[in-house]
Amino acid sequence: MRLLILVVTFMWMFSMNSTAQNGEKLNWKTRFELSGYLETGTYDETMKYFERLAEHSPYAKFKSFGISPQGRALNVLIVASGGEFNPLKAKSSGKAIVLIQNGIHSGEIEGKDASMILLREILVENKHVDWLNDVILLVVPIFNVDGHERRSKYNRINQNGPAEMGWRVTAQNLNLNRDYTKADAPEMKAMLKLFSDWLPDFYIDTHTTDGADYQYTITYDIVDAPFVSPESRKWIEQKFKPFIESKVQTDGFLIGPYVGFVNGNPKEGLRSWVAGPRFSQGYAAVQNRRGLLVETHMLKPYKDRVFATYSLLKAVLELVSNQSKTLRELNILADEFTKQRYVKQRNAYPISFEIDMNKFSNFEFKGYKAYYDSSWIAGKPVIKYSHEKENFVTKFYNRPVVKDSVFLPEFYLIPEEWSAIVPIIELHGIKVDTMRKTMPVNVEIYKFKKVKFPEFPYEGRFSPAFQYDVLKKKITIPAGTFVVSTNQRNAGLIAHLLEPASRDSFLKWGFFNIIFERKEYFEMYSMEPIAKEMLEHNEKLKEEFLKKLQEDENFRNNAWQRLNFFYERSPYYDKKHNIYPVMRVPFE
Repeated sequence: MRLLILVVTFMWMFSMNSTAQNGEKLNWKTRFELSGYLETGTYDETMKYFERLAEHSPYAKFKSFGISPQGRALNVLIVASGGEFNPLKAKSSGKAIVLIQNGIHSGEIEGKDASMILLREILVENKHVDWLNDVILLVVPIFNVDGHERRSKYNRINQNGPAEMGWRVTAQNLNLNRDYTKADAPEMKAMLKLFSDWLPDFYIDTHTTDGADYQYTITYDIVDAPFVSPESRKWIEQKFKPFIESKVQTDGFLIGPYVGFVNGNPKEGLRSWVAGPRFSQGYAAVQNRRGLLVETHMLKPYKDRVFATYSLLKAVLELVSNQSKTLRELNILADEFTKQRYVKQRNAYPISFEIDMNKFSNFEFKGYKAYYDSSWIAGKPVIKYSHEKENFVTKFYNRPVVKDSVFLPEFYLIPEEWSAIVPIIELHGIKVDTMRKTMPVNVEIYKFKKVKFPEFPYEGRFSPAFQYDVLKKKITIPAGTFVVSTNQRNAGLIAHLLEPASRDSFLKWGFFNIIFERKEYFEMYSMEPIAKEMLEHNEKLKEEFLKKLQEDENFRNNAWQRLNFFYERSPYYDKKHNIYPVMRVPFE
């Protein structure tokens, strides 16, 4: 009898323990899984899940790194098996640092759900824990947190689920994936500090496409343009791309490069691009780090998109774990390459690219048969896609060539009155010094001409178009002037921020638009006698004036323009008008 009681008691305890384990496992299910793979959790649900992960595992800490305009915390989960929960310990650990960023466009949220499943496997189910011997992982659950909570089933007209999704841009209507250099958004300022503090060896940004229909569940982009160090480009082509493509395809998901179509038709060719530093992968590249853009296909079921992202994240972490030492060494070499090639050897730094449309490789594209359906509503035929697969070989134009480049100076000088850009420069991890005494300096100054502005803003800013001349002068630079040396690991980023020719410069983003405004004017009765005197005493000026009268009818018929011709050449004219205040100090 006593034996029977012991047996029954044991079986009851075993049953209770099993039930508790099953309950524990059930409690770790995400809303994505519990909804039959149709929904994604709210901000609060997501943050509670990440908090539980940190509470459950000694390998994880959940921290806030910023606040959104609507008061929501920007959070990051740090996963480290050796307690490397701050940048200093992480960098001295010898491990590679990987940053996964989700929800920069919060309607494109697969990465969040994929990260939750992957983190559960690592921190709760003890899978893949060996990766943490070589990798420190940072995961931002949601970057655009305010946009995430602007939830609706109508937010993404081209997208197949989830049932409700967030909005593309922030509460301030800013697109964070155009904000990396100018950093207008508080969210981006916080992200840049996180990036600079940790300086990840590998950066992943998860998205969902818009655009054409095709068979690929997931596509990707990683910058390997000519400014990237040769060793890093070789690693991307020979190690990274083959490994992740093989792993994802083995998991059952079709993967391909993130491309555009020539004339909107893949049969006419595919074309790659070089992302500038306003975009995540382009920003990582000019920071001499590898940045991966992940783009799942918007028409595939949400379940497939999440698990394809999960597959790709797993593949990257496995590769980085295996290649941890190599990747870190490549990044150190990339930093040195930038300084050597573009600062010490003084080669021109490429700031913009175009794709060579004369060179291509053949690519087997996996698409769907498309057709045009007449539409009286649209007033023209509209392209539509069938469900019939169509594989064909097409031209792939994927060789970037330099469109524009600049020779870096030894220093950039920023006058004290333009100090507003200095904190942004420092957020990028760029060192800024200050002149301690006044001294004469040989400088190069940009003077703009033919300045034009667009009719409408882009990302809240008006970007000027212009031409410019370079003036060389020796001027007295006052103490307090900010000095940016180009002899830094991220010299390329410095060029993008401070060279007006860069599409992502402070000047092109409108930070200096006030320099294009005239603040003093002339009365015609005051200017006319001065113009007459200038004409009488300057034969060259007279020839220039008469030639313009002959060639330009608008000028000839406009009295104000005729007098303004002389005003702009007189000592009364504003010497700072159209002058870029950031000066270059050339190498001697």
